[in-house]
Amino acid sequence: MRLAEPLRVGPLRLRNRLVFSAHLTNAAVDGLVTDQHVAYYAARAAGGAGLVITEEHSVRPDDHPYEKLIRGWDPAVVPGYRRLTGAVHAHGVPVLAQLNHNGGQSSGMYSRRPVVAPSPVADPMFREVPCEITTAGIAELVEGYALVARHCVEGGFDGVELQCSHASILRQFLSPLTNHRTDDYGGPLENRVRTVREALVAVRAAVGPDRVVGVRLCGDEGIPGGTPLDEMVRTARLLEPHIDYVNTSIGVATATLHLIEASMHVEPGYALPIAAAVRRAVSVPVVGVGRFTAREHAERALTEGHCDLVGVVRAQIADPTFAAPLLPPAPAASAPSQVQESHVHEPAVQQRGFPVLWGPERGFPEPGVPERGFPEPGVPERGFPEPPRRGGPSERRSGQACIGCNQECVGRVGLNRSLQCAVNPRAGREAVPLPAPTGSRRVLVVGGGPGGLRAAATAAERGHRVLLCERSAATGGQVALAASAPGRAELGHLTRDLLARCRALGVEVRTGCEVDADLVRALAPDAVVLATGAGPGRPEWARGVDRVVDVRDVLAGRAAPTGSVLLHDEVGDHAATSVAELLAARGCAVRISTPAMVAAQYLGTTLDAEMFHRRAHRAGIALDTDRVVLAATARPDGVLVRVLEHTTGAVADVEHDWVVTAVPAEPRDGLWTQLRGRPGVHRVGDCLAPRSAGAAVRDGDRVALVL
Repeated sequence: MRLAEPLRVGPLRLRNRLVFSAHLTNAAVDGLVTDQHVAYYAARAAGGAGLVITEEHSVRPDDHPYEKLIRGWDPAVVPGYRRLTGAVHAHGVPVLAQLNHNGGQSSGMYSRRPVVAPSPVADPMFREVPCEITTAGIAELVEGYALVARHCVEGGFDGVELQCSHASILRQFLSPLTNHRTDDYGGPLENRVRTVREALVAVRAAVGPDRVVGVRLCGDEGIPGGTPLDEMVRTARLLEPHIDYVNTSIGVATATLHLIEASMHVEPGYALPIAAAVRRAVSVPVVGVGRFTAREHAERALTEGHCDLVGVVRAQIADPTFAAPLLPPAPAASAPSQVQESHVHEPAVQQRGFPVLWGPERGFPEPGVPERGFPEPGVPERGFPEPPRRGGPSERRSGQACIGCNQECVGRVGLNRSLQCAVNPRAGREAVPLPAPTGSRRVLVVGGGPGGLRAAATAAERGHRVLLCERSAATGGQVALAASAPGRAELGHLTRDLLARCRALGVEVRTGCEVDADLVRALAPDAVVLATGAGPGRPEWARGVDRVVDVRDVLAGRAAPTGSVLLHDEVGDHAATSVAELLAARGCAVRISTPAMVAAQYLGTTLDAEMFHRRAHRAGIALDTDRVVLAATARPDGVLVRVLEHTTGAVADVEHDWVVTAVPAEPRDGLWTQLRGRPGVHRVGDCLAPRSAGAAVRDGDRVALVL
């Protein structure tokens, strides 16, 4: 496997070719590295990554675009750097720091100063007109990069990467869109590259020859008139004498952010042409990116010659052990350890091995393994399985595949919150200690959606005997239904992976099993976790009108609208948009109507909005905002809907063949009502409060940790 091959990058020898690339975590406090940073990056190093590159470190006090930025220019960061690098080095992995100044993509909100940029060109998102940086300011900027590089050396980093991509003043110097200068730093490419070259020369002088210096370049800004790929390739050639590697990217972190952190609608490897073009032009290693959620995708990028290293972020957020199968087996317990303390600058450094922690090669089932029904004779007393023995499945870690939802990673960071993950409830909370195990208990989990499966898996990991009952013929809950919508299939990984994890941990899974209070009394569990989910809501105005149905009815095949369809959306997420696309593909004339000011408003936080609007336009899906449905009346062949337009107060009657609603769900809490007075009963997920799949996963994990 090419991914498992070592590679030399400048003075470093990487144990494999998988890179945990730079991305924001929002974990800094007062501009300093925290325990959460330390635990977060160390977890990915322990999980097998060949190289870790941290989030950006600001090189100047005047650049403060968001609250939780690491202020690399402050000497106070050095002790935190040492703790972070020491934790990563403990696993035999080198770690680099990304250096950056956001330039015109910054904000004066926190610094209370004007932002600076190569030219006074306002960013399309922040819309702050920057002050054109002077030549003296450029010299100060270059010294800022050198200063932070020196801090990084003092802090134990193995090198630095200069961001010239997503949100960077250096990219703004390179781009003809944002660099309108007529002095030595503008005009032809050789002049626009000058600031980057000067920064690299200063950084190299600061770190010396035994540290790595790299750049991350944007090959396609995704904006008309932006830097073309051939110019980015020429830039890489011009910078090659000063660097040890080139990292690649696509898009800019404002106008085309959806290109950088693409959603599940985008195929893996979509940005590889950029890396391939650069690799053909330079002799230093090139990092390719492009939403790699499976090792097979990353392996193909290497075997097809697109790049030398593969940057994988979200998949390693979801599963810190994503890279573990790339590592050699751990030495036998009886053999003396051959691992030396990590000193990644020496060519002969010995690499620490880690066992393969998950996957079919360690006995985990492939996706699609049939689910076991009711147990055969001989099932342990009361239907609860025996707890796994030491050294068994409970001590293995089953990976969770990234589902590309962007809800908790991209979405939270974009809202100035700390990074988390919809499928991995520990992501972003690695520094929070787990409570001590309480001993083996018999746990009944009712419901096989994400909340129930997560509760069962975590409880089994903690040594409890777990029985999970699902009333349907298969587990998955509403996630399985949502995954049937166009472009949403990857959602299914969430519950399939959790089911595999449960089985490997010895959880007894019974499908087609309806649980009531009598069965709970008969089983006599020590604890009950209710994950019974939620059902479709029914607006008051829709009662008694047969051709008003819920989006879930459409996905489940209980209703098949035809002709003209009004899709009334009071939620603003994928429920309405995915069903609208499904119906449009079936030939329906679809109109989405919403009380909100923006159609599908929450798709903006997950970076799905831009591509949805383009698909909707191609499919002929109409979008109406500021609309409230007041009443609906059944007609012989359709529905008459009375609609209020917020902005004008006008009321109109419109007729459609069908109306499909996406409205808040209603908790299925009947069993909770029956068991409310019983000790040890907990609710998780939608039966507690209908929210997202990620919320259900967190609920299940949180409750199981304290059983």
